[in-house]
Amino acid sequence: MLQSAIPVLPSLNLDETVAFYARLGFSVWSRHDDDYAILARDAHELHFFLMGHLDPRESFFGCYLRVTSIDALFAEFTAAEIPNLHPIELKPWGMREFALIDPHGNLLRIGQEIE
Repeated sequence: MLQSAIPVLPSLNLDETVAFYARLGFSVWSRHDDDYAILARDAHELHFFLMGHLDPRESFFGCYLRVTSIDALFAEFTAAEIPNLHPIELKPWGMREFALIDPHGNLLRIGQEIE
């Protein structure tokens, strides 16, 4: 019945958001005026809405992306010099994870199940 869950995250400036996520390999799937953007990479889709009064230091927004090749993705993001990139860690819940924070304070946790 359920097909997928799609995070809807705030943005202070959609042009900046689109540019940052392009560095992560996401492309614009759809853009609605200057207040909503849908970005996609592989099977992942992220939605962003304009929220001009957001203080990134007080953001509690985020999402979790499961991937199949965490080492390759981490190497790609490292080579792209993505800021606020945290190292891969082994988690007690059976995942290898790393995290990053986008320019507007959204936390992305990226993980792969330990086999």
